[in-house]
Amino acid sequence: NSEDVRCKCICPPYKDHSGHIYNKNVSQKDCDCLHVVEPMPVPGPDVEAYCLRCECKYEERSSVTIKVSSIILLH
Repeated sequence: NSEDVRCKCICPPYKDHSGHIYNKNVSQKDCDCLHVVEPMPVPGPDVEAYCLRCECKYEERSSVTIKVSSIILLH
């Protein structure tokens, strides 16, 4: 299920741009700043420096397991 995977990039403040968290459903190989951060908040020359500060992590979860666990806990 495509909703069960995502890439999460946490980008700290950079120059006059505040920090931001970006989420996007992409494959594990595309889990990087250039594929996830849209729109890019900095101009071309600053993209590399901005992306080096971002921490991107690929995350998977099982929504079926979460739903089943929730139903069991509620009963």
